[in-house]
Amino acid sequence: MVMQLSKLCRRAEAETGLSGMAPGSAPTYVAMGHLTYDSINDFNASFMPHIEAITADIPNYTNIEPVIQICEVKM
Repeated sequence: MVMQLSKLCRRAEAETGLSGMAPGSAPTYVAMGHLTYDSINDFNASFMPHIEAITADIPNYTNIEPVIQICEVKM
């Protein structure tokens, strides 16, 4: 859905938590989603106009309240 609505999104990935630091311990997060944009301006211009539709879809996948963080990838 994000890739269809947010045209400037370059990549979307999802991860499932397997474990915490200690073997067999619960993961800190059940899942993580990563959306990649060229800039914060691209994110704001492309994602934010659709934020209501995108966040309304989250309960179709989980009843956990999402934690959102915006980061810059350093290479």
